[in-house]
Amino acid sequence: MKKRTFLATLLVLAFTLTGCGAANNGANETANSGAGASASPAQEVKKIIVGTGTQFPNVCFIDEDGKLTGFDVELVRELDKRLPEYEFEFQTQEFSSLLLSLETKKIDFVAHQMEKNPEREAKFLFNKEPYSIFLSKIAVYRDNTTIKSIDDLTGKKIFTSPTSNQAFFLEQYNKDHNNPYEIVYSSGAANDRIALLKSGRIDATLATDFSLPFYPDTDGNPAMKTVGDPLIQSDVLFVLRKDSQELADKLDASIKEVKDDGTLSKLSVEWLGEDYTKPLDEVVKK
Repeated sequence: MKKRTFLATLLVLAFTLTGCGAANNGANETANSGAGASASPAQEVKKIIVGTGTQFPNVCFIDEDGKLTGFDVELVRELDKRLPEYEFEFQTQEFSSLLLSLETKKIDFVAHQMEKNPEREAKFLFNKEPYSIFLSKIAVYRDNTTIKSIDDLTGKKIFTSPTSNQAFFLEQYNKDHNNPYEIVYSSGAANDRIALLKSGRIDATLATDFSLPFYPDTDGNPAMKTVGDPLIQSDVLFVLRKDSQELADKLDASIKEVKDDGTLSKLSVEWLGEDYTKPLDEVVKK
């Protein structure tokens, strides 16, 4: 009788252990199902607060259903799937507040089509793998025929967002060229520039070709056109604090993955209208 009881106990124990092993294997597959996933089942998931905005059409904005979306937002969501050791959570802010929030540790990195400049590099860490190419040109109202390049802005007013890389360029150009133009800074509303351009209160701004369709006039067509050669040609990167090298390296590894498997190009075409993820010498200018 004792022998039967002992054998039965062994069978129950063996079945239980087998079941637990199968369950653990299933959890591993679920956690590691994303490309590049490598977190162990026991590894703690770290929450990362991602700062972005809501006023950049098709990059980071609130859609008609009230959902935060856009190129940068959906890219971060894709990277989140591939980094099981992290959980990315968005926090939306005014663009001008993002870097201060990063510096004061209210957020962990910024996703808002950011570029390097010396002031930013002195304070912050950038990841190394660009996720799009930013080509800024002079932009004017579509019926303007007098401004064809930055050389035509003497005595004019040019509009930009404070703390942006475009603002840094315009400030430095002004300093180096005897202040030929007056810089007018945005108050934050997404379409300020269109009303100001149409009314003549400003003469020009800086914009990229891909952003033009996102600033329509009353007839639905782009309100602005770009003129002249690109003034700023730089990589678009995430901005982190200086103590975040590990996170920056993992973001780089995942960005390489989405480049290699074509996901990044697809996101660019879907949200920006063309593939703006290639190196400058590969970009086809239309």
